[in-house]
Amino acid sequence: MKNWDSLDEKGVCTTERDCEDAYKVCRQLDIPFHQVSYVKEYWHEVFSNLLREYQRGRTPNPDIICNKHIKFKHFYQYATNTLGADAMATGHYARTSLEDEEVFHQRHVLPPQTLFRDRFEIRNPVRLFQGADLLKDQTFFLSQISQNALRRTIFPLASLTKDFVKKMAAGAGFEHVLKKKESMGICFIGERNFEEFILEYLEPRPGNFVCIETGKVMGEHKGWFTFTLGQRARIGGQRDAWFVVDKDITTNDLFVAPTTNHPALLRDTLRTERFHWIAEEPSAELIRTKMMECQFRFQHQMPLTPCTVTLNQDGSVWIMTAKPLRALTPGQFAVLYKGDECLGSGKIISLGPSEYTLQQGRQRLAGKPLTHSSTSQNPSHKLIAANQNPSPRLVSANQNPSHRLVPVKRNPTPRPLLPK
Repeated sequence: MKNWDSLDEKGVCTTERDCEDAYKVCRQLDIPFHQVSYVKEYWHEVFSNLLREYQRGRTPNPDIICNKHIKFKHFYQYATNTLGADAMATGHYARTSLEDEEVFHQRHVLPPQTLFRDRFEIRNPVRLFQGADLLKDQTFFLSQISQNALRRTIFPLASLTKDFVKKMAAGAGFEHVLKKKESMGICFIGERNFEEFILEYLEPRPGNFVCIETGKVMGEHKGWFTFTLGQRARIGGQRDAWFVVDKDITTNDLFVAPTTNHPALLRDTLRTERFHWIAEEPSAELIRTKMMECQFRFQHQMPLTPCTVTLNQDGSVWIMTAKPLRALTPGQFAVLYKGDECLGSGKIISLGPSEYTLQQGRQRLAGKPLTHSSTSQNPSHKLIAANQNPSPRLVSANQNPSHRLVPVKRNPTPRPLLPK
């Protein structure tokens, strides 16, 4: 499966090498080798989405979107409809509630084109669970796939560890595969500098690095989309480390703080867009009580954190974590777990106030002088939201002591370049 046209890029892409490796394995196992290209689909459904998210001030996760639209939609349909496969097997470290034999013995019927799921599917949903190797568990990246695709997918590595899989590969004579490096980061960027890569597709939007505590301009940057929350900002002329804590895409300012765990980076509340539930839509417990206790993560290998989930009328959810977390980021996915079951995920679209904002508020209520003189310029007073709605976006008036919400007109989104 080819998703990125490496001929258009100056950087390193391992697509051709991966294809050769897959062909060698098929030849050794004496099974057919098929190659299919989804370059066009990837561009329109994954990469263009990535560019739009960066323009909105968010930090997207293309791996989750790729699994949803490419591997578990287009390729799944190709495998089952074109090749006539009974099931699709992938190398993800995950497992489902179906045994492999159950997958093959299912009676396959076309899903009804109705608004709601079939009654049988609701009563007998396929559930997604973490694999045996928790260090390599990949349910995080599978949290947006459909019930139909999951029902006809098997994960042969479900009960295996990475070390054991390597021993099996060595015993089978697949030395060329063992020598491969693990894929890390965004595949199509490869070893290139991210800032240089993204500026090939988005026009520079220069702005200032602004100290969140004093309002002092610390330096300049080429665009808010070249940084994510919590990232170290390498500011020319500054010896100490500074970290991005907030963005203002209306002024192109990036707000920075002098410590990696500054209170402006710590938050415990977020809202998602409409949540994707893997097995139930939504959880029966959540429908009954409107609240649910479970675990949360928004990065692949971060520890699971206890949280409380509240369901909204539009299908989105509010999530409040048991403790403030560093660098909760709009555009990333909030993935929920109940024990070892992955319940699903939703894209983070807004955040609650930071610990720094709450500290400033408590000082005001107590009538104490504020710790810093320029809190009126503090962007953390606003609810960070990148609204996909065409209606005006609500942000706080930073210069207004009452922090009244006022509408702000959205900047027009530049059209992304088309592939050569």
